[in-house]
Amino acid sequence: MVSPTVQKIAQQNDAFRRGDSSISGQRFITSGVNELLKRLEIPPEELAQAVTDFSDFTEDNDPHSEHDFDAFEFHRHECFWKIDLYNQDYSQGSDDPSDLAKTRRVLTIMLAEEW
Repeated sequence: MVSPTVQKIAQQNDAFRRGDSSISGQRFITSGVNELLKRLEIPPEELAQAVTDFSDFTEDNDPHSEHDFDAFEFHRHECFWKIDLYNQDYSQGSDDPSDLAKTRRVLTIMLAEEW
């Protein structure tokens, strides 16, 4: 059974990934993803939508139940997105990831080969 704290983190991660501006953080794409978007002339919004729309979390792809990672195919390229939880100044991990006042999220979208 998933603890209430982990459920809260998962809900916050989902809201952040979907663009909820009340949850502090930053979003990044790697240079490989940026190059892919340019080379294939794909608008960045299409990639963002693929990440935003994901909701099929299972024990296999979300073993910690925090909704913080997915591997997906995007235009025949294996990609990952991940969410990391930092303290307020991004200098280290948050000491209470469920507390929005203490936690800043970073969403990174990358090509699998960049991992």
